[in-house]
Amino acid sequence: FQRTEAPRPPGAKDLHAYPWDKSSLKSMPVDLQQFKKLDAYALEVNVKNSVEELVKALLKQARTDLEKVRAIWMWICHHIEYDVVGYHNKSQLSSKPRDVLQMGKSICEGYAELFEHMCSLAGIQCKKLSGHAKGHGYKTGQTFTGDSDHAWNAVYLEGRWHLLDSTWGSGSVDDSFTKFTYRYNEFYFLTHPALFINNHFPDNSNWQLLKPTLTLKEFENNMLHNSNFYMLGLLAAHPETPIIQTVNGKASVSVDCRPGTLFMFKLKGTDEHGLMTLKKHGMKLDIYPQKTGSHKLEIFAKPSKAEAPDDVYKCVVEYVVECESVDKAMCFPKDLHQPVGPSWFSERQGFLRPSHREPVLHTNDGRCSLTFTLGKDISVLTSLHTDGSSLTEDMGRRHVLQIHRGNQIELKVHLPHAGNFVLKIYSKRKSDPGNYDYIFNYLIRCLNTEAKWPAFPRSYSKWLQDYEILEPLSGLLPANRNVQFKLKMHGITKVLVQAEDTHPLTQNKGYWEGTCNTSGCREVFVMVHENANHSFYSHVLKYEVEAP
Repeated sequence: FQRTEAPRPPGAKDLHAYPWDKSSLKSMPVDLQQFKKLDAYALEVNVKNSVEELVKALLKQARTDLEKVRAIWMWICHHIEYDVVGYHNKSQLSSKPRDVLQMGKSICEGYAELFEHMCSLAGIQCKKLSGHAKGHGYKTGQTFTGDSDHAWNAVYLEGRWHLLDSTWGSGSVDDSFTKFTYRYNEFYFLTHPALFINNHFPDNSNWQLLKPTLTLKEFENNMLHNSNFYMLGLLAAHPETPIIQTVNGKASVSVDCRPGTLFMFKLKGTDEHGLMTLKKHGMKLDIYPQKTGSHKLEIFAKPSKAEAPDDVYKCVVEYVVECESVDKAMCFPKDLHQPVGPSWFSERQGFLRPSHREPVLHTNDGRCSLTFTLGKDISVLTSLHTDGSSLTEDMGRRHVLQIHRGNQIELKVHLPHAGNFVLKIYSKRKSDPGNYDYIFNYLIRCLNTEAKWPAFPRSYSKWLQDYEILEPLSGLLPANRNVQFKLKMHGITKVLVQAEDTHPLTQNKGYWEGTCNTSGCREVFVMVHENANHSFYSHVLKYEVEAP
């Protein structure tokens, strides 16, 4: 073993600019692919009799200083567990490297001393640092007083100081602080100092390795982004303060990221009181708490192309929302799904060029219409939902009418009454048997209490996707009246409207037209003859007639 000289204090060439320049997560270029063999080797080393023997074994496969540090880091992160019992009873605890190795567990102090000792045996300058950390038990907005509560290391590589935290690299402790779980975290190996400061504040501010350095007050007030935030490629969250006040019952949050990230949120454990929209480079969230007071807001993210089995939603940022007044009008239906409105995700599913890019549609008379260009081979299903029992599932489908013209689809919505509604859109490949998949939804709002629309007529399987009803659009016809029919249908030889009597429609430039009298009946059917040689008709539409 070579002796290491005394570590030099950090100087100008060790410093990184603050705030983070969004370039790299690490303070020096590191190719993790090149570490694969070394990492695998270090994990398998099983020497417990002395620290010297352990370091000797680890260095067999390491040539450069960086490789030596990597092998020591990997071994500690996978072989030393956090001592949750010892943490509560520190007087009994030794953090001497030899004892930590024998026990196989320690608290941060022991991890940092073992790391420092192993580096010095390997001839690498390393320093144990202590300070405040936003770690276990940290509460948003809290202040730090008194003695430091965490320890980590700085290592000297390629002429500069770098930071790492093997305690946090090794895993995590549960909420009750009774159980440690090994969960390796690459983020805390040679972390970029402008990111490390996010949750590590050293007693000696020179060891921030930043220019300018932050004050303790700035550290306390800064937003805590955990490692998932950066590992998922997120870039920024707004606002940049952890405590948000609502204005007129509303608070807004947004996250910037690289394309293709999915988000969700929880306000006091539920996602009912917000409108989240997915943007190409992030997400935007408007929160409307329905109770006053302080509420915890958590934002989760995951990559849309799941690469690893553990690509589940991970919490990336937390806020506290302080709400002084409630906007009761922004109480959303239970059926509203996050995110709301169209996005790159619905586009990827074949819903292109939406006429309405916003998540909320306002209608004054209770009617609205949306159009999309559809990708190839897509079949669409839609339904309308609201709280309460005013819409059965079947009626919810019949308040939306699909009109197809080439690759354009128009969705006509007629609301049964005023209020907040959810329009859900599902699709599947026409060529696929099986069920429709939910794709996205809109919130539709109508404040006009006069608005009341009957459902569209019921259609049957012989009513083809590119047929179109021009009139009557209402599924409920007036009693004792002559009603004008105009339908666009192709590939049939005869159309009849059956009320009390049967009324044939005549073909005129691709439209079938005619009138029918509704007296003496409660239902009216439209029937078609597909083939002149057939004697039977198929039902295609059904209307109800109002009671006289």
